[in-house]
Order: sequence, then C-alpha cells, then structure tokens
Amino acid sequence: MLKETLKKLIPPFLISCYHFFLSFLAALFYRFPSKKMVVIGITGTNGKSTVVDLTARILEEAGYKIASLSSIKFKIKEKEWPNTLRMTMPGRFQLQKFLRQAVNYGCNFAILEVTSEGIKQYRHKFINFQVAAFTNLAPEHIEAHGSFEKYREAKLRFFHATKKTHIINLDDENADYFWKIPAREKIGYTILVSKKGEGIVRADNIQVLPSGLKFSVENKEFGLKLLGAFNISNALSAISVGLSQGVSLEICKLALEKAKSIPGRMEKVIAQPFKVFVDYAFTPNALEKVYRTLKTNDSKLICVLGACGGGRDKWKRPVLGKIAAQYCNEVIVTNEDPYDEEPMEIINQVASGAGEKAKKILDRRKAILEALKIARREDTVIITGKGCEPSICIAGDKKIPWDDREVVREEVKKLQFYEKILPQPHPPPIKGDEYKI
Repeated sequence: MLKETLKKLIPPFLISCYHFFLSFLAALFYRFPSKKMVVIGITGTNGKSTVVDLTARILEEAGYKIASLSSIKFKIKEKEWPNTLRMTMPGRFQLQKFLRQAVNYGCNFAILEVTSEGIKQYRHKFINFQVAAFTNLAPEHIEAHGSFEKYREAKLRFFHATKKTHIINLDDENADYFWKIPAREKIGYTILVSKKGEGIVRADNIQVLPSGLKFSVENKEFGLKLLGAFNISNALSAISVGLSQGVSLEICKLALEKAKSIPGRMEKVIAQPFKVFVDYAFTPNALEKVYRTLKTNDSKLICVLGACGGGRDKWKRPVLGKIAAQYCNEVIVTNEDPYDEEPMEIINQVASGAGEKAKKILDRRKAILEALKIARREDTVIITGKGCEPSICIAGDKKIPWDDREVVREEVKKLQFYEKILPQPHPPPIKGDEYKI
C-alpha cells in the first residue's frame, strides 16, 4: 500500500529517472557483462518462454555455451534452477548478476524474456541486445500501461533499442509496427503469408497431429513432439533466431525434434485412463488456442481455470469464463493468484462469463480433484493459469508453495487408492464453493 501511495505522489518523470539510474548502476556494478556475449531478447504476449527454451536448444545443438532466463527457469550451461521470483524479467541487479555469471562460465549467448513492464522500468537498458524477437501481441497489462496502444509502444521501444537483428511474426496483426523499425537485418516468419524469399522463414506442408506437429521450411521436414498449432509459430521464431546466428536448418531440426515438452506449457501430466494437461495460458487468446488444441468430438473437455488478482486486467475475467464455457463441457472456476484481492470476488467475475456451466470451488486442490473425479476414460482435463509456477501469491506478499503438476499426480494417486479399497465409479463430487484455503 505504501509503495502504491508513493507512486501516486512522486512525479512520473522522477520515477523514470530512478529506474533508469538503477539500471545504469546495476550494469556498472557488474561491469557491463552483456558486452562480452550475444544477448537475444524475446518479447510478446504469449509464447516467450517456449521460444527461449527452443532457441537455447538450437544454439546448444550448434555447439555454443548458452545462458537463458525465462518465467520457467534460469539456465547457465548445464546448470538449471527454477525461477521462483514470480517475475518473468527480474530486477536490474538480478539481471546483471545473471549475465555476469554467464560470462564467468564462458557463455557465448544469453537468451532473455523481455516484458513490457521490464521495458517500462528500463530493465532492458545497458544490456547489449543484438537480437530482438517478437512473438505476438494481444491485450494484456492494460491497467499498468493505460491502453493497448501504450502496451504495444513499450514493446516497440525494445525494438528501437536493438539495432542489429529483428525477428518478427508476420502473422500477427501488429507486425507492421515492428517491421518498420530500422535494423541491420530483419527476418519475418510466417504460416499464413504466401510471400517467400530472403528474410522470410515460412512453414509449409503443415500437419497438426494428436502426437505433435509436422511442417517443412525450405523443403526441410520437421517433426515436433510439441502439441498445438501455435507451437509452429514458436518453433519458427526459434528457427529464425538460429538462422540469424548462422545455424543451419539441419541443426535446428535436430534440436527441435529432441524437445519432448516445455515445462508447464501444454504439458501432459497424466496419460491414462484420461488425459490431464497443465498450461500457463492466462490471456483470452492463449486460452482459446489451448482449448482448440484439446477439444475433440469424442470425449469431454473439463477445464479448471481462474484469474490473477492484484488489480490486473480485470476486464478479461468474464471473457476467460465465456471462452471456457464455449469450448469445455465442464467448467470449474477456482483460485489462482489473488494477491491482495478477495479470491471469491475474482472467481465470481470469471464465473459470470461462464454462466450456468461454472462450478465455483475456492480451494485450488479441491477444484483439481473435482475435475479428476468428473473425468472418464478418454476425457481430457486441462488446468490453466499457472503452468509450472512454484507458488500461489496471496495477500501480504506471501507465497504458498504450489505446483499444479504435482497436485494432479498426488490427487490421481489418492483416487486410484480409493477405488482399489472401495470400488465404485468415483467418489461423490464436491459441492459448490464451500472449500477455502
């Protein structure tokens, strides 16, 4: 509360000066480490973590020493550790320290997620980005930026600051804004645009299969184990970055075909007797893509979803509920990351969009358990909003340790044990929203 009050009292230009100076101070303290390697920044609304992961795989396959930082994890060469900060783009000193560690371990490349909030606070300043990649843009962080146009402008500022190489998703309706920004090299990637030639990476012969994806780039066939048509765009983004660094399509193919899944991104946690997926999707655009990928005519799609608190993008809560009701046979709305908001109020706002389909269960574990109880053989359960995040953020800056994937595994084991000692179709369903954290 004190922090928010101070923000209102201090003139915006002084806050900007503070952030800018802090970025300079952090870079100075760690001796400007980004000058000693190639730094690649991935920005956009959705897909950033996946592109970071796939790009790192490609450059490693090419024989380079890699550091990467995403909302999922930190990685320096063979060492990996989870990102428990709950910040996609960490603060200035943490960023510069990470880059210094990467240099000390002899890394040739660092691949970073770059967020609009990070750009707004000049966290990207005094990092020598040589490559900027744009995945896509959809309404997000509107309260923080004031409008979608200002949100887009933040992303564009990152491209203005990166002079060497720009990688752009030509299929996004905002692509022209990014393409117009000067750079020494531009690569556009596409599924939809018919244009071919130098500077265009296009996927042809696309097949979206239950087991993965097939497509070709310049007659080189790719077979990925990743699910969802949207992952073709993510793969093309990573391929484009690889090509910009002189990596061949053959190396890109070898790297991408080894990727079994991305943690918390369309990750299959349970395969039998029904399927359970966990995904990070928390925007309307991403959620719809996930549901479209998993929806079939032969079985039920059961979803568990919520929405973030802290006053973030309240407009999208009923929209998320509406999309869930449109695609899913059963809709369970639950707690996600309420921060300082009343969790049940958030749930009610999401449920308002889902209408009569919405079943409200405050306790996230019990919501997941209810979805598992409803599921029958060949059905699909999809749990969204958190992916592999390691905690639930509640009031008072407190965090409750959490992992959707582990909770699913634990509850499935309990159900299996229950059915062994008391054979029946399933235990009785949970009623309404009576359970609380």
